[in-house]
Amino acid sequence: MSRRCELTGKAVMSGNNVSHANRKTRRRFLPNLCQVSLISDALGRQYSLRISAHALRSVEHNGGLDAFLLKSRTELLSTKAQKLKRDIEKARAAAVAA
Repeated sequence: MSRRCELTGKAVMSGNNVSHANRKTRRRFLPNLCQVSLISDALGRQYSLRISAHALRSVEHNGGLDAFLLKSRTELLSTKAQKLKRDIEKARAAAVAA
């Protein structure tokens, strides 16, 4: 399982530890990933996603999983999230047509 947020694409970054003597050693900056279950209002189901804490705050701020996915760019999403976005768009279109 990769260390990548399924909604924002935030991933591992690399950099340096810099000591007091100004020696540089390589290190990794890991994203703060959480395993959460989010509810889709359009589909009426619960989905388990591995997202960063920042993405969780963004989902809550934007009004839920459906609103966040519809606003986000498809390239940044994981394949699971892209499929979920397509399903939400289909459900919304069916609700409008009915």
